[in-house]
Amino acid sequence: MDPPPNRIAITTGGGDAPGLNAVIRAVVLAAGRLGWECHGIRDGFNGLLAPAGCLGEPVVPLSADAVQGIGHLGGTILGSTNRGNPLRFPVRQADGSMAEQDRCGELATLLRKRGFDALVAIGGDGSMEIAERLHRHGLVVVGVPKTIDNDLDHTIQTFGFDSAVGFATECIDRLHTTAHSQHRVMVVEVMGRYAGWIALHAGIAAGAHAIVLPEIDFDIDAVAAAIARRDAAGHRHAIVVAAEGAQPRGGARAVQATAGIGQAERLGGIGAWVEARLAERCGKECRSVVLGHLLRGGSPSAFDRVVAARFGAAAVRALARGESGVMVTLGGQDIGTVPLAQLAGRSRRVPLDGDTIRTALELGICLG
Repeated sequence: MDPPPNRIAITTGGGDAPGLNAVIRAVVLAAGRLGWECHGIRDGFNGLLAPAGCLGEPVVPLSADAVQGIGHLGGTILGSTNRGNPLRFPVRQADGSMAEQDRCGELATLLRKRGFDALVAIGGDGSMEIAERLHRHGLVVVGVPKTIDNDLDHTIQTFGFDSAVGFATECIDRLHTTAHSQHRVMVVEVMGRYAGWIALHAGIAAGAHAIVLPEIDFDIDAVAAAIARRDAAGHRHAIVVAAEGAQPRGGARAVQATAGIGQAERLGGIGAWVEARLAERCGKECRSVVLGHLLRGGSPSAFDRVVAARFGAAAVRALARGESGVMVTLGGQDIGTVPLAQLAGRSRRVPLDGDTIRTALELGICLG
């Protein structure tokens, strides 16, 4: 066990999610009650590795006054990035080309030079991988899970997911009325690269007629047949929800941009693909809508605010107990911790034998 810290660094990395500010606030307030000092690193770890690109001071003090009234705000007051992974940091070479470089050891040194005793890293699977590597470099680190996709292993839910599902549900509710009026098929593309939690939950909540997920290679003809059955029964509109990582049987995922130096693969376009194929097969007017980053924006739901606050306070408790190299997790009703090393290469996908999939099928929803 490590001794309790006196000076904590806080960082938010990867894609933003509703609830990040609530975590920051909770860490600062809980640490302040123990007499600990908190500082925020801007834009993931770029505040240390590429400070010239940050607006304002790259490392900022975070007092109770500084975090007053931020718990209900979306985004993150520290900024974030998904293009500054210190394990694969883009560095310009002498010939002008770009190459990826592991700067994690340098980052650990910079954190120590700043006088930080511990780091609270708030982020998704990439941020947890970085946190685990920093722990191996001898830093005291506690991770806080963040992803609207809800695909981080060892925690039953992450903040941001409830907010994303709530907004997606509201959008699909609205699309029902226009689809019904115009006798259309509406295809709604939502986030979910490798796990279809948002699509499945929002689809069930909003009464979708078909849902396609990354976990099930779908048959477009089966989806078209489900729509035809609705038509035959006198129901002339349909709603299809598609996770961005859904893949047609015998086909490939829809990719907007391939992975490059310092940049992950970017998915998108499955909604338009499904729209075009259904129009061909069903002879109906079809439209597609991409919710995309709308799901990341806006204020967090009450549930996400509470989970985020609990995660932030639990991270401080873990540090006070001398824990390091762990991530706080929600298991059942309680917050616990799990070693970061156990997260490597793992993700939490929708279980095909689980109750939620079974519920969708029993409601008559086509899953392709």
